Amino acid sequence: MQRSFPARRSAPAAAGNLPLEPDAFVGRSAELARLAEALETVRLVTVTGMGGVGKTRFAAHAAARAGACDGVWRVDLSAVHDPALLDHAVAEALGLTDHTAAPPRQVLLEHAAGRRLLLVLDGFEHLVDGSAALVGALLRRAPGVRVLAVGRRPLDIAGERVFPLAPLSDEDAVELFAQRAAARVPGFALDETNGSDVRELCRRLDGIPLALELAAGRVASLSPAQLLARLEDRFRLLTGGLRDASPRHRTLRTAIGWSHELCTPAERLLWARLSVFAGRFDLEAAEYVCSGDGLHADDVLDVLGELLAQSVISREEGPAGVRYRMLDTVRAYGAHWLTATGDAERLRRRHRDWYMGLVTWCELDWFSSRQGEVALRVETELPNLRCALEYSLGEPDETHLGQYLAGSLWFYWVGCGRLAEGRHWLERSVELDGDRDQARLKALWVLGYVAVLQGDSVPALSALQECREEAERCENALAVAYAEHRTGCLALVTDDMARAEVLLRSALDRYHEIGELNSNVLMGQIELAMTLAFQGDMPGAVKLCEDVRGVCEDHGERWALAYALYVLAYQAQAEGDPAGARGLLERGLGIAHGFHDLLGSVLALELLALVTVVEGDPAEAAMLQGAASRMWPSVGLPLFGSAYYNAPHERCAALCRQELGDEVYEERLRAGELLGQDAAVARALGGAGVPPLGAVPSQRRLPPDMRKPAVSPTSKGGETTG
Repeated sequence: MQRSFPARRSAPAAAGNLPLEPDAFVGRSAELARLAEALETVRLVTVTGMGGVGKTRFAAHAAARAGACDGVWRVDLSAVHDPALLDHAVAEALGLTDHTAAPPRQVLLEHAAGRRLLLVLDGFEHLVDGSAALVGALLRRAPGVRVLAVGRRPLDIAGERVFPLAPLSDEDAVELFAQRAAARVPGFALDETNGSDVRELCRRLDGIPLALELAAGRVASLSPAQLLARLEDRFRLLTGGLRDASPRHRTLRTAIGWSHELCTPAERLLWARLSVFAGRFDLEAAEYVCSGDGLHADDVLDVLGELLAQSVISREEGPAGVRYRMLDTVRAYGAHWLTATGDAERLRRRHRDWYMGLVTWCELDWFSSRQGEVALRVETELPNLRCALEYSLGEPDETHLGQYLAGSLWFYWVGCGRLAEGRHWLERSVELDGDRDQARLKALWVLGYVAVLQGDSVPALSALQECREEAERCENALAVAYAEHRTGCLALVTDDMARAEVLLRSALDRYHEIGELNSNVLMGQIELAMTLAFQGDMPGAVKLCEDVRGVCEDHGERWALAYALYVLAYQAQAEGDPAGARGLLERGLGIAHGFHDLLGSVLALELLALVTVVEGDPAEAAMLQGAASRMWPSVGLPLFGSAYYNAPHERCAALCRQELGDEVYEERLRAGELLGQDAAVARALGGAGVPPLGAVPSQRRLPPDMRKPAVSPTSKGGETTG
């Protein structure tokens, strides 16, 4: 399907995504000045240096000072292991929402082409080839983009200026140690009794920030003199066998190893086991994944607290609640020890089992008042979910679990603006032969659903036909219903209303016979209502959507409700009630935008434009049409290429041209096209903000069996594949 795409994509109008600095930045004034100068004169600067030297913190601090018209955006690649997900990770960091089948690289380049932004690409060294290709393409296609890369080696591409970062000066190292120690022990300060020991300790640690942080984490139990004495012993003990490493790398490894030796056996065990997490994790996940075989689940919190006090892990608070993270260098050390214990495979499987259980619960709870919490929880856990998918799809005996995971995340791929990444995992999963038909059938119909929404009808039909044929062969009535439902949805958006009505009615009958009731079933009713409305049966459409509205209110469901409100607004506008239509559309738009559902948002905007011109404000209606036209390329073919969906748009355009004249109408359209998605939605809602999705649910709200594994410790049997 051929499409034309504008240079700009829908994205938040924020000034970037740099996190707030958790504590004061220490020293490096000369380096900051030199980096600022470099960023002014070249478009690609790569900060290089050994692990633990403070590259990430330094680059983020410098980037915040440098700024950019369209924001400073940091991309953390440390938890991305599959090169195919590189573009998805960058798009995610930039806040891009794209529902189309367009390659993510194309989406990124078109988004960046007309912008002036600073991209901080952090932790790329394990993806250096893909990162170099992406950065090269950005520099060629987006003249307003600057890149600050951060890694242990250069990208080695044309135009790159390498900025090696050295450890801290003696003065800065002492200041950093003193500040961090004072944070651990209130009242700690350099004086005549400890000053010389602190300075010698910092010198022996070569001014490496991570080593200094680890040492400062011990001042609650050891004085600087005791720290120095223990470090002297461990230097002699731990530097052997590292002759091929640079002295400073030996120093860092020694410092980490020394901190490791000072840990209790339980702390060392938890350190190693926590290395299986990608990015951030919460307490409940750590208690399940890391407990057992020498570490009771009830003890994990206390041991975690000790690792936190020693700076082995750090604590963060955000919309997703309290989370913990481990620096890559510290994680790598723990992973080495985990491998040495021979327990790595079991821990990776437990990690996958936890997140499979989490996804199972989230899929069920999507059809509830906790829908917003579910969306936020899955968004937060995405790096770990990617690891779970990667593990399952990479193990021959675990393929069915990868298919189950990819399929069960349908609500996230479809409802929260992740169609492109969802399609990546779904296509990868169905290419593999699993030994469980049910899991593969689910992945097939979800793949078909995603492709339908992307406007990619041929792959959609292929996946849905395969799903139906296989489902009928193995007598899986539920999969037949889903395949039929999504084939009816495809007929709807391609204007085959008669076929759409037959298929959707049949699918709904099958759901009723089976006893299936969830957001998908409600969407089937809404899609059937749309076919009836397009064929002139407004009473039938309203009845279906009022039924959906009632079920949504009973269960607290909001995502499907937004689409039901759209159909009801369509009917209200058609019957001469623009005020009623506006109220319905504004509520639906707020819901859809809150979930990052771009399709639901742009459909509401299009109909709001018609309502606005009918109410007597053609200039504002043209602005809304312009904003919608900017969003459609990120969704797919505008209005699906459907004459039915396009009718309100054409009527709005005709009324606006009649009232404004062609020249003013086109001018207002262009003005609307300059609005980003957030600005357009805020304008349509009269400046009202979009309510937050909700807080992440705590462990006490999980079902009782969530603390049990989703599958047994073996790779066979016991799994949930519903």
